[in-house]
Amino acid sequence: MPTQPSSPTPSPSSPPGRPPAVLHLVQPVDGGVARVVVDLVRAQSAAGLRTVVGCPRGGQLADAARAAGAEVLTWRAGRAPGPGLAAEVLGARRLVDRVRPDILHAHSAKAGLAGRLAVRGAVPTVFQPHAWSFDAVGGATAALALRWERFGARWADRVLCVSEAERRTGESEGIAARWAVIRNGVDLDHFRPGGPDPARDKARARAELPLPAGFAGDGPLAVCVGRLCQQKGQDILLRAWPELLGAVPGARLALVGDGPDTERLRRTAPPGVHFAGPASDIRPWLRAADLVVLPSRWEGMALAPLEAMACGRPVLVSDVSGARESLPPGQGRLCLVEPEDPTALAKALGRLLAEPRLLAELGEQAQRHARMDFDVRRTTDAVTGLYHELLGRPRPLNQERISR
Repeated sequence: MPTQPSSPTPSPSSPPGRPPAVLHLVQPVDGGVARVVVDLVRAQSAAGLRTVVGCPRGGQLADAARAAGAEVLTWRAGRAPGPGLAAEVLGARRLVDRVRPDILHAHSAKAGLAGRLAVRGAVPTVFQPHAWSFDAVGGATAALALRWERFGARWADRVLCVSEAERRTGESEGIAARWAVIRNGVDLDHFRPGGPDPARDKARARAELPLPAGFAGDGPLAVCVGRLCQQKGQDILLRAWPELLGAVPGARLALVGDGPDTERLRRTAPPGVHFAGPASDIRPWLRAADLVVLPSRWEGMALAPLEAMACGRPVLVSDVSGARESLPPGQGRLCLVEPEDPTALAKALGRLLAEPRLLAELGEQAQRHARMDFDVRRTTDAVTGLYHELLGRPRPLNQERISR
C-alpha cells in the first residue's frame, strides 16, 4: 500500500444558506459509469446542490458533466492500479482540499481506492463499485483486490450497490460494509419507442441507420451495445454466432461501441457481423433490433438492457449480478443464459430470433417493466436522499427510501 498523506481536516457540514457540495471522483470516464454520474449531476444540480466532478481527461464524462451543471476538475488516474497509485491518491487529496466537499462520492474501483485512501473517513464517503473489482481480474490480483475491499469498507459511510445481487456478492466475500442498494435507472423521456407501431418503428430505424449491404432487409437483427472489452463478452457472442446461423440462417448481428478488443474481435468475427463503431445516440440501434443481447462476464446492473427495454425491445443477458433484477417477471427462463457458455447463448438466440411474435410480446412486457421500475428520477432522488441522511438533514418529501 502506498505511503499515505496525512488525513485532511474534516470539513464541517455546509452552513445554513450554502448548498451541500458533492465531489464525484470518477474513473472510468466512459460507458455506463459516465452515464450514471451525468444523470446524478444533472438531477443534483437541478436540486440546488453544488456538484463537482473530478475525473481524467478524455472520454465522454467531462463535457457531459459540465453540460449537466457540474464544475469539472482534472484528476489524473489510470483505470488499473499500478505504480502511479501514490500520485493518484495525492491528486484526489488535493481535489478534496480544493473543493471541501460535504460528501465524497467515489465511483468504481480506482476512484474508490484513491478516494478512500485520500480522506480515510474525514469526509462522509459513498463508494459505488459499479461491479466488483475482484470479479474483473483473477489469481493474485483478485485476492489483493478483495483484501483491499474488505479493509477499505471501514472508510465508506455507505457502500452503494446498484443491485441486490451486487450487495450479496460483497457480503458473501466477507466485506463488512454499511450497505445501500439503489438500482440503476434510465431517462424514460429519452429512451422510448420511436412510435406506437413497433414494426414501423423498427423499419424506420433500419432505414435511417448506415447499415452495410445485406443488413437493411427484414431478417432478424440482434444488436449488442457496449464497450468492446472482456467484461461485455462480445467474444462469447462471436463464438456463438456460427451455431446460431445453423438455426436461423438469415440472422445478422451489429456490435455498437468500441474499446480495447475491437481489432481482435474483428479478426475473429464470422460472417453476418457488422462492427458499427461508437454511436453518440444508441436509440436508433435499439429500435432497429429484434433483440438486444449482452453476454457480460460481470456487471453490477448493466444500463444497456434497461435502455433497450425502455425502447420496447426484448433483451437476452447473461446471468450475472443485476441481470435477474433487470428482467420482467417470468422472462428469466427465456432471456437469461449462463455466462461464458457460447452453446447456451446460441440456443437461446435461436429460440428467440425464430419467433417474431414471441419477441414482440417480450418487447411489450419489457417496455412496461422499464417504465414502472427503472425511472432514473427514482434513482437520483434516492441517491440525494442518501446524502441528506449522511449529513443529518431532513430528506426531501418527494424522495423515496432506498432499500438496504
